[in-house]
Amino acid sequence: QLQLVESGGGLVQPGGSLRLSCAASGIGLDAYAVGWFRQAPGKEREGVSCVSSSGHNAHYVDSVKGRFTISRDNAKNTVYLQMNSLKPEDAAVYYCAAGVYPPRCEVEHFDSWGRGTQVTVSS
Repeated sequence: QLQLVESGGGLVQPGGSLRLSCAASGIGLDAYAVGWFRQAPGKEREGVSCVSSSGHNAHYVDSVKGRFTISRDNAKNTVYLQMNSLKPEDAAVYYCAAGVYPPRCEVEHFDSWGRGTQVTVSS
Protein backbone atom coordinates (compact mmCIF):
# COMPACT_ATOMS: atom_id res chain seq x y z
CA GLN A 1 0.00 0.00 0.00
CA LEU A 2 1.43 3.35 -1.06
CA GLN A 3 1.85 5.98 1.66
CA LEU A 4 2.95 9.56 1.07
CA VAL A 5 4.35 12.04 3.58
CA GLU A 6 4.96 15.72 2.81
CA SER A 7 7.58 17.85 4.52
CA GLY A 8 9.34 21.19 4.08
CA GLY A 9 6.53 23.63 4.71
CA GLY A 10 6.83 26.59 7.02
CA LEU A 11 6.73 30.36 7.31
CA VAL A 12 8.56 32.39 4.67
CA GLN A 13 8.60 36.06 3.68
CA PRO A 14 7.34 37.18 0.28
CA GLY A 15 10.09 36.61 -2.27
CA GLY A 16 11.53 33.72 -0.30
CA SER A 17 11.90 30.06 -1.19
CA LEU A 18 10.92 26.66 0.14
CA ARG A 19 11.48 23.13 -1.08
CA LEU A 20 8.73 20.63 -0.37
CA SER A 21 9.40 16.91 -0.32
CA CYS A 22 7.00 14.02 -0.85
CA ALA A 23 8.42 10.76 0.46
CA ALA A 24 6.77 7.48 -0.50
CA SER A 25 6.81 4.21 1.37
CA GLY A 26 5.12 0.84 1.13
CA ILE A 27 5.64 0.42 -2.60
CA GLY A 28 7.79 2.06 -5.22
CA LEU A 29 6.77 5.42 -6.63
CA ASP A 30 8.34 4.86 -10.04
CA ALA A 31 5.12 3.57 -11.65
CA TYR A 32 3.10 6.62 -10.62
CA ALA A 33 2.62 10.14 -11.82
CA VAL A 34 2.80 12.53 -8.87
CA GLY A 35 1.11 15.86 -8.35
CA TRP A 36 1.34 18.73 -5.91
CA PHE A 37 -1.96 20.33 -4.93
CA ARG A 38 -2.80 23.20 -2.63
CA GLN A 39 -5.84 24.38 -0.75
CA ALA A 40 -6.22 27.83 0.75
CA PRO A 41 -9.00 28.70 3.21
CA GLY A 42 -12.34 29.00 1.45
CA LYS A 43 -10.97 27.80 -1.88
CA GLU A 44 -11.07 24.61 -3.90
CA ARG A 45 -8.06 22.32 -3.90
CA GLU A 46 -6.14 23.03 -7.09
CA GLY A 47 -3.44 21.27 -9.02
CA VAL A 48 -0.16 23.19 -8.80
CA SER A 49 2.22 20.88 -10.62
CA CYS A 50 2.29 17.29 -11.84
CA VAL A 51 5.10 15.12 -13.16
CA SER A 52 4.95 11.90 -15.15
CA SER A 53 6.28 8.62 -13.82
CA SER A 54 9.42 8.97 -15.92
CA GLY A 55 10.00 12.58 -14.93
CA HIS A 56 10.09 13.60 -18.58
CA ASN A 57 6.82 15.53 -18.62
CA ALA A 58 5.66 18.21 -16.21
CA HIS A 59 2.69 20.51 -15.87
CA TYR A 60 2.39 23.80 -13.98
CA VAL A 61 -0.61 25.94 -13.27
CA ASP A 62 -0.15 29.33 -14.95
CA SER A 63 0.17 31.21 -11.68
CA VAL A 64 3.39 29.39 -10.70
CA LYS A 65 5.13 29.04 -14.06
CA GLY A 66 8.68 30.32 -13.89
CA ARG A 67 8.70 30.21 -10.09
CA PHE A 68 8.07 26.56 -9.14
CA THR A 69 9.88 23.45 -10.33
CA ILE A 70 8.77 19.86 -9.83
CA SER A 71 11.30 17.04 -9.89
CA ARG A 72 11.59 13.45 -8.81
CA ASP A 73 14.24 11.00 -7.73
CA ASN A 74 12.77 7.55 -8.16
CA ALA A 75 15.83 5.93 -6.58
CA LYS A 76 15.01 7.85 -3.38
CA ASN A 77 11.26 7.35 -3.81
CA THR A 78 10.80 11.10 -3.44
CA VAL A 79 9.22 13.96 -5.39
CA TYR A 80 10.12 17.60 -4.78
CA LEU A 81 8.56 20.98 -5.36
CA GLN A 82 11.02 23.87 -5.40
CA MET A 83 9.12 27.10 -4.78
CA ASN A 84 10.89 30.39 -5.47
CA SER A 85 9.73 34.01 -5.39
CA LEU A 86 6.87 33.09 -3.11
CA LYS A 87 3.84 35.35 -2.98
CA PRO A 88 1.17 35.73 -0.30
CA GLU A 89 -1.33 34.07 -2.64
CA ASP A 90 0.81 30.91 -2.58
CA ALA A 91 -0.06 30.35 1.09
CA ALA A 92 -1.99 27.11 1.50
CA VAL A 93 -1.79 23.56 2.70
CA TYR A 94 0.20 21.67 0.08
CA TYR A 95 -0.54 18.01 -0.62
CA CYS A 96 1.19 15.46 -2.77
CA ALA A 97 -0.72 12.70 -4.49
CA ALA A 98 -0.03 9.76 -6.79
CA GLY A 99 -2.04 8.37 -9.67
CA VAL A 100 -1.74 6.00 -12.60
CA TYR A 101 -1.79 7.77 -15.96
CA PRO A 102 -3.81 10.81 -14.87
CA PRO A 103 -5.15 12.58 -17.97
CA ARG A 104 -5.04 15.98 -16.23
CA CYS A 105 -3.40 17.51 -13.17
CA GLU A 106 -6.67 17.52 -11.26
CA VAL A 107 -7.77 16.14 -7.90
CA GLU A 108 -10.17 13.54 -9.27
CA HIS A 109 -7.42 11.71 -11.17
CA PHE A 110 -5.25 11.00 -8.10
CA ASP A 111 -6.10 8.43 -5.45
CA SER A 112 -3.20 8.20 -2.97
CA TRP A 113 -2.73 11.31 -0.84
CA GLY A 114 -0.48 12.65 1.87
CA ARG A 115 -1.82 14.61 4.81
CA GLY A 116 -0.36 17.94 3.73
CA THR A 117 2.19 20.51 4.84
CA GLN A 118 1.42 24.15 5.65
CA VAL A 119 3.05 26.94 3.66
CA THR A 120 2.63 30.44 5.05
CA VAL A 121 3.88 33.50 3.14
CA SER A 122 3.78 36.64 5.23
CA SER A 123 5.82 39.63 6.33
